[in-house]
Amino acid sequence: MCGIAGFINTNSAPASAVVLKDMMDVIAHRGPDGEGQWVEGEVALGHRRLAIIDLTAAAHQPMQTADGRYVITYNGEIYNFRELRLELEAKGYRFHSDTDSEVVLNAFAEWGVQCLLRFNGMFAFAIWDAKQRQLTLARDRYGVKPLYWSVKGNTCLFGSEVKSILCHPAVKAEMDLPGLMEYCTFQNFFTDKTLFKDIHLLPAGCYVVLRNGVNSKPEITRYWDYQFEEPETSKTEDEYAEELDYLFRQAVTRQLVSDVDVGGYLSGGMDSGSIAAIASQQIPNMRTFTCGFDLSSASGIEMSFDERSAAEQMSNQYKTEHYEMVLKAGDMERCMPAIAHHLEEPRVGQSYPNFYISGLAGKFNKVVLAGTGGDELFGGYPWRYYRAVVNDDFEHYTDKYYSYWQRLVPNELASNFFAPIWNDVKDVSTRDIFQNVFLSHAENLTRPEDYVNHSLYFEAKTFLQGLFIVEDKLGMAHSLETRFPFMDNDLVDFAMRLPTRFKLGNLGNVVKLDENEPGAKTSRYFQKTNDGKLLLRKVMQRHIPDEVVQREKQGFSAPDASWFRGESIDFVRRTFLENEAPLYQFLDRTTVTELIEDHLQGRDNRRLLIWSFLSVNEWCKEFLDA
Repeated sequence: MCGIAGFINTNSAPASAVVLKDMMDVIAHRGPDGEGQWVEGEVALGHRRLAIIDLTAAAHQPMQTADGRYVITYNGEIYNFRELRLELEAKGYRFHSDTDSEVVLNAFAEWGVQCLLRFNGMFAFAIWDAKQRQLTLARDRYGVKPLYWSVKGNTCLFGSEVKSILCHPAVKAEMDLPGLMEYCTFQNFFTDKTLFKDIHLLPAGCYVVLRNGVNSKPEITRYWDYQFEEPETSKTEDEYAEELDYLFRQAVTRQLVSDVDVGGYLSGGMDSGSIAAIASQQIPNMRTFTCGFDLSSASGIEMSFDERSAAEQMSNQYKTEHYEMVLKAGDMERCMPAIAHHLEEPRVGQSYPNFYISGLAGKFNKVVLAGTGGDELFGGYPWRYYRAVVNDDFEHYTDKYYSYWQRLVPNELASNFFAPIWNDVKDVSTRDIFQNVFLSHAENLTRPEDYVNHSLYFEAKTFLQGLFIVEDKLGMAHSLETRFPFMDNDLVDFAMRLPTRFKLGNLGNVVKLDENEPGAKTSRYFQKTNDGKLLLRKVMQRHIPDEVVQREKQGFSAPDASWFRGESIDFVRRTFLENEAPLYQFLDRTTVTELIEDHLQGRDNRRLLIWSFLSVNEWCKEFLDA
C-alpha cells in the first residue's frame, strides 16, 4: 500500500523533478517507509512506500522491466500474485524481488491491459511504455484504491490524492459547481467528478491511456463491471451455503498475505466479526479494534449506537488482543481540519469515527481487515430495496429510487439552496446523473428480483464506492492499509449470481402492498427488519455467536443527531449562524440556516445535512482559502 503521483507533458516538454518531489512530499503519510522518483524526458513518476510485502530495498519503486521498456508506480495488493508469478516465470520472466509490484509490472509487459482481469486484489497504478510513448493509468474493478487525474493544457497529471495534483503549478484549486450540486443532492458523487474543478476520479474497473502528442485525447476504457442477475438454473440452499462458506474462508485467508502483522476491525456486527473469527484461527493473538460512543447525552435509536459489549464478547471468544476507544461530543470539532485535509472530497455519512478508529489501529498495525462490502453484495439494506421493487417500468423505478437517494437537498429546494450559483447549475439534472449510473439495464423488468438486482448494482457502484474512498483516505492518513475480504473476486462473482431469495425473504409480501394503504403502511413498508443477507447469516452461524448473526443491521454512526442539539450546538451555531461561513459564497445563507434550525429546534433530523455543511465549509477553508 502506497501513494503514487506523476505527470506527462504531451508537448514533449521536459518533466520537472522538483515539481514531482513536491507532489510526493504532500502525500508522505501514505508511504513513510521510502520514496522514489523516475523522470525521463516528458514523463515523471513518483512513489511513496508503505512496506507490506517484501520489506527490502528490492521492492523499491518506481520499478522498470529488465529491458527498460516499462516503468511502474503502483499502489495496492494483489492477493494472487504468487500464482501469477509462477505463470510468468514459466514464460521466462525473472524476478528480483518478492513483491507483487514486480508481478504487476511483468504481467502488463506480457499481457498488456488484459492483465487487469487476472488480478484479484485492490490497486491503482501508472505504467509508462517508453516504446509507444504512452502512459496507462488503471484502477481495480471495485474501486477500492483511488486514482485521480486531470488534464491542464499540455500536461496530464495523476495521483492517489488530489493534493499531489494541486502541487503542480498548472493547477489551481477551484470549486466544481456542478460537482457541488451533485454532492449536495446525494451526499456522494455518482459521476467521476470531485469538488475540484477539472480533477476527476478514474472510474472503478477502468483504465485510461495518455499519449504523447498535443492533439491526443485520453481514452477511458471499462474492462469490468458488476452484473447482478438471477441465474437460469438454481442450486439448493445447502449447496449455496457450502460454496459460500468455502469462498468466504478462502477470501479471508487470501488477504492475510503480508510480511507485517495483520489486525482487524471488530465492530460488534456480523461482517467484521466473521472475518475476525476466520483470521484469528491463523493469527495467534490477532489485534482487533473497536470504536464506541459516549451515550450519556444520546436519545432514541441512538442509544444502541455503542457496540463495544458485543465486540468484547467476540474478542473474548476469538482470543484477540483487543483495543477500544470511546468518542464523545466535541471529538468531531477537533478533527474537522484533518478530515478535510485527508478526505479531500466529502463522501457518504459522518466519516470522522473512521478517522479516529484508523488512528488507533495505526498505532499498532500497518494492515487491518474490514467488513465493508458484505451488505452491498448480499442485500444488507432491505428497507432501501423494498421502496422500489413494485414498478411499472424502469423509468418508474428510477423515479422512486432517485427520490429515496436525494439524501440532502430535494429538487424543490434547489433553486433557493443554490441561489448564489444558480445560473451555473440550473441545467444540471441530478435525476439524469442518477439514471446514468446504469450503464445498461434489462429491457424487461417484470419481477421484484429484477429491481432488487438493479438496486444492488446501483449501491455497489455508488454507496460502496464512497465507503472505499473514506476507508482509503482516512486509513492512509495514519499510514494504515485496509483490506476488504468480501471484495475477493470469487466471492463477488458468487454474490452476483446468488438468487435474490437467498438474500431477501419478503419480496412476496412487498408485491402485495398497496401504495395507497393508509395507517400502518409506513411501519410495514419501511421499517428495518431482520430480513437481508439470509444465506450469509445462515453460514456465519458456523463462526460467530447466534445473537450477533440475528442482530439488526447497525451502521458505524455516532449519536450526532443528539450531539448537534446538545453539546455540539455551540459549534454549529458559531460556524453557520453567527459567522459568515465560507460555503455561503456557494449556498444561500437563509436557506442553510433555516434547515439547521429545523434540526436544532427538534423539528426534523438533519444530522447528515449538518455534517455535510460542516464538511464543505471546512473544505473551502482548507483548499480555497489556501
